Amino acid sequence: MKKVLYLMRHGETRFNKLHKIQGASDSPLTETGIQQAKDAKNYFARHNIVFDYGYASTQERASDTLEVVTNAPYQRLKGLKEMDFGDFEAQATYLQPKGPDAFENFYVSFGGESALTVRQRMLRTLTDIAQNDHHQQILVVSHNGACFYFLQQIWQESFGKQPLELPHCAIIKLIFDGQEFQVVKIIDPTK
Repeated sequence: MKKVLYLMRHGETRFNKLHKIQGASDSPLTETGIQQAKDAKNYFARHNIVFDYGYASTQERASDTLEVVTNAPYQRLKGLKEMDFGDFEAQATYLQPKGPDAFENFYVSFGGESALTVRQRMLRTLTDIAQNDHHQQILVVSHNGACFYFLQQIWQESFGKQPLELPHCAIIKLIFDGQEFQVVKIIDPTK
């Protein structure tokens, strides 16, 4: 049986606004971030999308976003967390290497995660979520890097060009057929 899963990036945070690196570290949603989450809530309402369950990373920016979007019961999962940037956490973003290839193993020597680790845990976690027979319409709130690496695992040429960065509160509509995920579309609810 096919299942619909909506994977969403959290709203803007204080660290986003200050151009600080946040992976394992956390910062609160800004007023803009809260409004972005409200825009996502309105998008779902306009399209009569009601969630029977939700999942968020254990980081507050994700669970706070989910709580603005829906009042469905939800669970926080470590497998949905953002990439750990090690010693680069809370540093200025200009210190980061440029381009996704540079992220593959760069942070490991600084106490962080590899891109492969993030890809594998996101795919495993989202597959487990999608295979849960108790939920049919699911909202999952995670992070830009974590979503990027998940998409990298499932992306097919027929989807077009994979985006490097998702806008805050971007929604990735996915269909899970019991074996594989298919990207239906990526939505920016703030537009």
